[in-house]
This record gives sequence, C-alpha cells and structure tokens, in this order.
Amino acid sequence: MAEISEIQWTDATFNPWIGCTQVSPACDNCYAMVMMDRRYHRAEWGAGKLRVRTSHANWRKPLAWNRKAEREGKRIKLFCASLADVFDSEVNDSWRSDLWRLVEQTPNLDWLPLTKRTASVAGMIPWGDHWPDNVWIGTSVENQKYADLRLPILSALPAKVRFISAEPLLSDFSLDGYNVDWVIVGGESGKGWRPLNLDHARVLRDQCQERGIPFFFKQHAAFNPHKLGRELDGREWNQFPVAA
Repeated sequence: MAEISEIQWTDATFNPWIGCTQVSPACDNCYAMVMMDRRYHRAEWGAGKLRVRTSHANWRKPLAWNRKAEREGKRIKLFCASLADVFDSEVNDSWRSDLWRLVEQTPNLDWLPLTKRTASVAGMIPWGDHWPDNVWIGTSVENQKYADLRLPILSALPAKVRFISAEPLLSDFSLDGYNVDWVIVGGESGKGWRPLNLDHARVLRDQCQERGIPFFFKQHAAFNPHKLGRELDGREWNQFPVAA
C-alpha cells in the first residue's frame, strides 16, 4: 500500500500494515476502517484483531523513492501510515523494527508518522533522544480534550518537525505552551461526515499566524473540489515547515 499520494500535504503514502482500533471521537467515521474492513475486507478493525502486513513488493517502494529523491536532489515527504497507526500496541514488534530499519535506509525521505497514541511513541522509537533528521512526528487532535492529552507529549519528542493533523476538526483548541512546527486542518469527507465549523478552522489559523507556525488547510467537510475547492476565506493555505 505505497503510492504517490493524493493527500495534498505529502508526496507519497506508505502503509507497512493495515488495521487499527478506534480510540477517540476523531475515529468515529474512520475512512480506513470503512474501506479496508467493511468494503474490501483486507483487515478487521478493533482490539485483538489481526493487523495485516503489506507485501514485500510494497515494502521495497520507499527504497525506490529514496533513489529517486537522491538522483533528483529533492526530498520526498512520506506519510506513514494512512491505513494504520505505527504506534498501535497490537502490531507485531518485529514489524516495527523492520520499519525503523527501512527508515534508516532511506535518508532522502522525510518520514511523517501520524498517531493518536503519543504516549506510546518514546517506548517504541529505537533512537532514544537522537532521532534521525528524516523522522518527523505528528498527532491527530480533534478538540481541546485531546489537545490536552496529546500535545504535551508531542511537544517533548525530539523530532526535527512536530506537527498536528486536526482532521476531522470537531472543535477549536489552544496551541498555548506547545512546541509544534506545523498545523494541518481539515473536515471529514467519508460516509457519516460531520460538518466543519469554519470558525474553528479560523481560530487555529489565526493562532498559527500569531506564532509564525505554518498552516495548511486541507479540505472542507464532505470535500467537493468543484463546489468548495480548498479555500478558507478566499485563499488556499498551503504552508509547510522550513524543514520541508
């Protein structure tokens, strides 16, 4: 499950395995669960369910992308993983060890794992306080409650870039006191989508502008590019951290 990505804030997507467990309200209408569990039956979602490792050929794609990035002199941002959570405790530890080796073998890729399990990150990363420069770390935040739970931990992680994915954004939240380098905001687009209150998006955008944090507006809820585009207040917000 590696591919050049249609997700606007990354260049490519890599899924080392498939499957997860819903852990907070942001997961209620999980597109990955609907697609991979209910539609294609590739993996079952939930605690105690088997996570499915992707193919050997899929695992070789980041190596090819790394050669391409080196050849062209342009780094590639790689979202890991859109159909799973790298820090899911249900995942076989040996699979995660294989992933870390792949990360080390691909220094021309900027790896962007995104997790709701920030409390597990430090114990599952093998590099202690000296992470490779090509490893960023992001957490999903949907409202103030989960900002309070996840952002203090994210802020302390020694990654080159720490980012927030507020998608779906269910309520605005404060960035005060947190060490973050990038904020992505978006609404839901899958079955059962909840409307995005644009005032919540504006609160985060304005905080980012005040603090000099790059802000990326990914999509409106029930994304329709012909109707809404990707504009917020008359413009697209496509800002990236300096490290990008």
